[in-house]
Amino acid sequence: MNNLLYQRINQFEPKTNNDYINAVREVIQEITLFSLSKTDFFTKAAFLGGTALRIFYGLDRASEDLDFSLIEKDDSFSIDKYLTAIKDELLSFGLSVDVTSKKDFGAIQSAFVKGDTTTNLISIGFPDDLRQQLGHIPFIRVKLEIDTNPPEGATYEYKYGLFPFPYRVLVFDQKSLFSGKIHAILCRDWIKGRDYYDYVFYISRNISPNLDLLINSLIQTGFLKEENNYSIEQLKKDLFNRFKTVNYDEAVLDCTRFIKNQDALSLWNSDFFISITEQLK
Repeated sequence: MNNLLYQRINQFEPKTNNDYINAVREVIQEITLFSLSKTDFFTKAAFLGGTALRIFYGLDRASEDLDFSLIEKDDSFSIDKYLTAIKDELLSFGLSVDVTSKKDFGAIQSAFVKGDTTTNLISIGFPDDLRQQLGHIPFIRVKLEIDTNPPEGATYEYKYGLFPFPYRVLVFDQKSLFSGKIHAILCRDWIKGRDYYDYVFYISRNISPNLDLLINSLIQTGFLKEENNYSIEQLKKDLFNRFKTVNYDEAVLDCTRFIKNQDALSLWNSDFFISITEQLK
């Protein structure tokens, strides 16, 4: 039995198969971050996205991927350099995984950590009767993505994790994270309900976006042709227009695997999102 992992998973108070999937995935995510912190990775890159928001800023939903951005553009960067360190660290905790990279088109590099959930619950030491009750749980996959051609303007801070052991990572601050989320809402060509759940999180905490980063991101992806004095008021109008087009049933469905309090989604419609966006500043 690995008592450290067993205790960590139980801290999430899992009850359903989906809860166990999310808990084991987060353990893998945290050990992966710990392994990267032992290399030079965070001198070159910063952590961002929903998992960063969950682990370091208290977002109350599970997440799938680990997203990173280089601090400066570097065409020679390769994520392959770090895959052995990730796999060796996970194996040192008794986790059976494969770690492979995928050559994507453009500036985004990807890697995948994959492992059988049931096999790893056995390795961690979960009781036979519990595993029999849960039955077979599907494979877990954690995707790592890193942007090697980042837009300018991000701001960062160091944050500290404690599991599996204390470590330090460079993370986008909340203003820059919020800009990334707004960019996703405006530019993603499919509905990802987690974008909207996180958006409510930022608004509820009175976070303002990093407008410089957002403008550069919107220009980079073609949403804006030039800065042209883009303001918060214009941003609100663009968000209002987006919120009027969303299929909220589809957005809610995307969130159900990742949150325990489904009541939090009951108010979702265009009026709700437009109303809370009035608070944006």
